[in-house]
Amino acid sequence: MSPRRGDSAYDVLYPLLREVRKERRLSQAQVAKKLRRPQSFVSKYETGERRLDLVELRDVCEAIGLKLPTFVRRFESRLARG
Repeated sequence: MSPRRGDSAYDVLYPLLREVRKERRLSQAQVAKKLRRPQSFVSKYETGERRLDLVELRDVCEAIGLKLPTFVRRFESRLARG
């Protein structure tokens, strides 16, 4: 199943992933290197072209320097604001 555009949870998730990376002043290439993936991997999940499973999301958070529970709280807070 591919990501659905217009789904409010995804509309929050993708920009938040990009935002937390930029807050830590990391490029897509730097995150990709930490993940041992190509830069296109980061680009695709940030734009919603690719979904992340829970293990991948945890790995992304770790590469960015953010604990998964912290990211999830921030995500849930954004969703609640609607």
